Amino acid sequence: MAEDLLRLGLHDLHVAFGGKMVPFAGYEMPVQYPAGVMKEHLHTRAAAGLFDVSHMGQVILQPRGSYEAVALAFEALMPVDVLGVAQGRQRYGMFTNETGGILDDLMFANRGDHIFVVVNAACKAADIAHMTAHLSDVAEVVPVTDRGLLALQGPQAEAALARLVPGVTEMRFMDVAILPWGGVDLWISRSGYTGEDGFEISVPNAQAEGFARALLDQPEVMPIGLGARDSLRLEAGLCLYGHDIDTTTSPVEAGLVWAIQKARKAGGARAGGFPGAARILDELANGPERLRVGLRPEGRAPMREHTELFAADATPVGQVTSGGFGPSINAPIAMGYVAAGFAAIGTRLEGEVRGKRLPLAVAAMPFQPTTYKR
Repeated sequence: MAEDLLRLGLHDLHVAFGGKMVPFAGYEMPVQYPAGVMKEHLHTRAAAGLFDVSHMGQVILQPRGSYEAVALAFEALMPVDVLGVAQGRQRYGMFTNETGGILDDLMFANRGDHIFVVVNAACKAADIAHMTAHLSDVAEVVPVTDRGLLALQGPQAEAALARLVPGVTEMRFMDVAILPWGGVDLWISRSGYTGEDGFEISVPNAQAEGFARALLDQPEVMPIGLGARDSLRLEAGLCLYGHDIDTTTSPVEAGLVWAIQKARKAGGARAGGFPGAARILDELANGPERLRVGLRPEGRAPMREHTELFAADATPVGQVTSGGFGPSINAPIAMGYVAAGFAAIGTRLEGEVRGKRLPLAVAAMPFQPTTYKR
């Protein structure tokens, strides 16, 4: 029921800009604006798009004692090197369960005297409970409820944001900073989920509309909804939690080995010791039974989530987990899991769409080159 949905702090702004509101992760969210998904997507790739991601969870881990104790305790929840993240830097991580599946993927930053964490909206209550259960001895787990979160993405994001916050020009990909605007502190990271250069900006609720309007007043910036956010992240080969990764998929199967640093792998300084380590370390050594791959359907028909995949001899080999049309590529694209023997780039498969088997091939990801500012 609509009355059960939570409203974003910027709800009225979305409506004023013509946003079409739909249910998503328990919130009313703008899926698109009058320009439409295709134009919003292409505008983000060419200039700059503003996304409201305030539905996501923002959490501070405030040490009760040393920062190192919190970093090590947080590290014990995932196969990621937390201790090695320098002050002023951010890293991608994932909570794992005892069977090596992914409870959620997240971003976390070393902000000197505490760790700042951003988690997915649909998982935030469970994530906060998980952190509270495991970290309370060493940290106060503080959900941030008085701030919104905006993402400004695209090749002209820096130019637009720098007019309001000049300090962002010094930042590189995965840097974090606290910079002033309008008498308040903005918590800024140079990151996002589109494959483009850009920023995520945490802003106090009371100033969120003023800041969003100031960004939308910039000639490069237009508002972007969930529809284009999904097609942008799919072109960038990025996972969507609950679709491409979940409690049954391991980080190795999911192609997230790049997020597991040397320190946590076999022979590393702090190898293992995270939930599901037996499975994850085994898969790192011996390979998983299935792998997440990019897929390029032939023709113009997209292959959506749950499309069954088959080898040429009709053997079932996997399933699509995300699929749609890639506006920048001007073709359908998808990703999914296939048995490891069918994961080589160029492998020809078939997807079953409305009772017909249609050809597709395993393809390299990302489909669209990334443009992060290194």
